[in-house]
Amino acid sequence: MLSLLHIENIAVIEAADISFERGFNVLTGETGAGKSIVIDAIGAALGERTSRELLRTGARRACVEAVFSDLPPLPWFQENGVEPDENGELLLRRELYPDGKNVCRAGGRLLTVAQLRQLGRQLLNIHGQHEGQALLEEERHLDYLDRFAGSGPLLEEFRLCYGELAALRREMDALRMSEGERARRIDSLEFQISELERAGLKSGEEEVLLERRALLRNAEKLTGAVQLARLALSGDDERQGAAGLLADAQYALSRAGQVSRPLGELAEQLEQLRLNAEDLAGQVRDFQESFDFSPGELDEIEGRLEILSRLRKKYGATVEDMLGYLEASREELERLQQADDTLSLLEPKLEEARERALERGRRLSEHRVKAARNLEERIQGELEQLDMPRVRFSVQLCPKDGPDGMDAAGLDQVRFLMSANVGEDLKPIAKIASGGELARIMLAMKSVLAESDEVGALIFDEVDAGVSGRAARKVAEKMADIARSRQVLCVTHLPQIAAMADVHFSVEKGVREGRTFTSVERLDWEGRRAELARLTGGGEPTALQLESAGQLLEQAQAYRRRA
Repeated sequence: MLSLLHIENIAVIEAADISFERGFNVLTGETGAGKSIVIDAIGAALGERTSRELLRTGARRACVEAVFSDLPPLPWFQENGVEPDENGELLLRRELYPDGKNVCRAGGRLLTVAQLRQLGRQLLNIHGQHEGQALLEEERHLDYLDRFAGSGPLLEEFRLCYGELAALRREMDALRMSEGERARRIDSLEFQISELERAGLKSGEEEVLLERRALLRNAEKLTGAVQLARLALSGDDERQGAAGLLADAQYALSRAGQVSRPLGELAEQLEQLRLNAEDLAGQVRDFQESFDFSPGELDEIEGRLEILSRLRKKYGATVEDMLGYLEASREELERLQQADDTLSLLEPKLEEARERALERGRRLSEHRVKAARNLEERIQGELEQLDMPRVRFSVQLCPKDGPDGMDAAGLDQVRFLMSANVGEDLKPIAKIASGGELARIMLAMKSVLAESDEVGALIFDEVDAGVSGRAARKVAEKMADIARSRQVLCVTHLPQIAAMADVHFSVEKGVREGRTFTSVERLDWEGRRAELARLTGGGEPTALQLESAGQLLEQAQAYRRRA
């Protein structure tokens, strides 16, 4: 669970520390006070996408730290070399800078944003106020069903078979071209292959040519330098070189060394210098003797490099790329020349692949059909608890359009239907559900999916939009029920939901020294009563509103005790 959150310079929050508890935590406050900024800060600590505008104006750095406790033994920890401390806690830290730079750590270890996001999504799920709109997107309904059904292994088996089928189909489509197209492509390939073969390309030759060209372009300078070095080291008929002078010095000191031990030691050092000088002289001589070129060699190299430059524009940035293009062209030419024979061989393979994919797809569909009926029952039960007993919910599975009636997701097209009133036909949710109904259906969906979800904490950011009265009470009870098995954090404007919380935080905005700031305060009983009265009345609470708020708190406590 998320036990501690530290925020620095995030939007209007200059600094805040929030200690969350197990169970049901809520945040309330005036619109614009910064409640959702707290959720944005949590998202930042979990590696979610952020904007530079999230930094407080004028701040050189923003920082969010989140401490998690009671962590499950996630494989991610071993895979990434991160472990909780001796108390079983893990500190996540993310620093944000105006230039877009991020510094992320988990348990003190540096991570990429992607690694942090991967971990964060295994620790906490954030459900935003607009997520109910996802129910309007029918292409996402299949994902919801598969999550509930645990279709992962069957879906993976199907996708492997479908991938083989799709690859074969692409290969055959490439071969199924008109005679004219095939002839034109063969002519093009033959020309390209001929041009590359005539070039006689050799791997690594361009580097050798460039090095040789640089040498030849500086031949006069190099020749002079080598000649001068050889003369200095070896000498000539008129004067001694360094090696000879060192030999004379070594000979003189070696004789004197018979009398003076220190001079003998110097003689030994001179001998080593002499040997090194003679060795260097030999290397310079060898280089000079090997430095042989013809007058036209530079022109030949320039011509060859020009050929490579021209081929590079058509066939690849390097000689290796050109050779790869040549090999691929040869293979394609062979396929096209043998296209009819290849198609005959591929036809039965395509049929076998289609049958394998259909067989796996049918197994997946049978699994989905069973899960769909179960999901209908579960959602229906949740909706009754959320004061929607007359709403009917259904999962419709239809055959999918397209080649062979399948795509990478299987054979099924899924959409959620509902009937909001008795006697009305089931219709797509997108066409008839109100905002409040969408919020409650999404909450029912999350409640059902959370049972198989290993994530230990859930955040609901104003998902109660469009809900009021008796329905709000039912939503509050449902969130309290979820909070019995995992930590729940909720941003809300509804007193019914706020009253049901185990811990209540008030988010307030103010002005200090000409700057806007937001503070987060944990409320006691009286503070909660005053805040609930404000949520109910919208202004300075009256005695009657305070009394009503107290009753709301007592009723919520009684519900939690009964449960």
